[in-house]
Amino acid sequence: MRTASQVLFSVLMAGLLTFHSASGQPAKRPIVISPQVNSDCTVVFRFLAPAAREAAVDVQFEKKPVSMHKDSAGVWSITLGPVEPDIYPYHFVVDGVHVADPNNSAIFPNEGFQNSLVEITGNQPLIHTLQDVPHGTLSYRYYSSPELGVRPVVIYTPPGYENSRKKYPVLYLLHGTTDTEETWTKVGRAHIILDNLIHQNKATPMIVVMPYGRAYPAISKSTWSLRTWENLQEFKKDFFANLVPFVETNYRVKKDKDSRAIAGFSGGGGEALYLGLNNPDLFGWVCGFAPGMLKEEFERNNAVAFANPALTNQRLKLFWIGVGKEDGLFPIISEYLQVLDEKQIRHETFISAGGHTWMNCKLYLAIIAQKLFKQL
Repeated sequence: MRTASQVLFSVLMAGLLTFHSASGQPAKRPIVISPQVNSDCTVVFRFLAPAAREAAVDVQFEKKPVSMHKDSAGVWSITLGPVEPDIYPYHFVVDGVHVADPNNSAIFPNEGFQNSLVEITGNQPLIHTLQDVPHGTLSYRYYSSPELGVRPVVIYTPPGYENSRKKYPVLYLLHGTTDTEETWTKVGRAHIILDNLIHQNKATPMIVVMPYGRAYPAISKSTWSLRTWENLQEFKKDFFANLVPFVETNYRVKKDKDSRAIAGFSGGGGEALYLGLNNPDLFGWVCGFAPGMLKEEFERNNAVAFANPALTNQRLKLFWIGVGKEDGLFPIISEYLQVLDEKQIRHETFISAGGHTWMNCKLYLAIIAQKLFKQL
């Protein structure tokens, strides 16, 4: 049986081989522009596959894949919208095979699927829109783990860091299950959000550390959520023994708990709550963006926080949870919030529209970035 990539390769090659003129000579390959975002916030998606029998685009602002139409040159296309301005993941489905847009360099970094990204900016810049403001620096760094080998981490330093001697607070920002250390910047635009908020004097200048959240190779990439007990134990060991020392050795960061925050999305949100709530001497700010959790894990994964709620409240500057009403995790997170109320653990809750999406992640980050490292 051929793999999906082999099937797709055959489709593409068959399409390319059909480009011949009437004389039998090779014809010029059509120029394909995709995606094409128009001023009225409509979007044109195109995919070149003359030999394909059917093609569709699966984009997050549509409830299901939308069929495309093929022209005489073999280019499949569809115009959708107008669309509410934001950044949306999408892929094509060509003869049943899922494929990213080969004409779009904006790729969603992920180990579970291959998606492209389309940005609809609209007439007004959004909080994640690149603007003419001072920009921080993104650094792709590596640190070593005796158990896990060489580990990647993306680190944001705020505007002016290189020309300053001051020390900065630090936010450890964790991605979702199957995402990578690049997802918070390439999809979540964390660095752009911080640039814009810092320029507006709405956020405290901070360093943001975005590590790879799976303890691979000790934990297989085929395993489920990042918040499984096995991954939590291995990741915790790497986080405190290797990552934090690397950051605090190589960057000018403040080292007290009130200058450290941790936040994460989905499985990474489960990681953030586990590390943050069980290490109250190390983190003064703990935030979960639709954090992954199961009811049977409540007590185990919150052991330290639940053991002494009064002390937890005293030590935490902020305990914040955001989730969308259409998120599949909304019911279980609602139960978790009820448990926090019963145990009288102080927390802030933000219930948004929408589901388990990176659109909500950008919103949640923009909200908590304006709260971190400030007296509440």
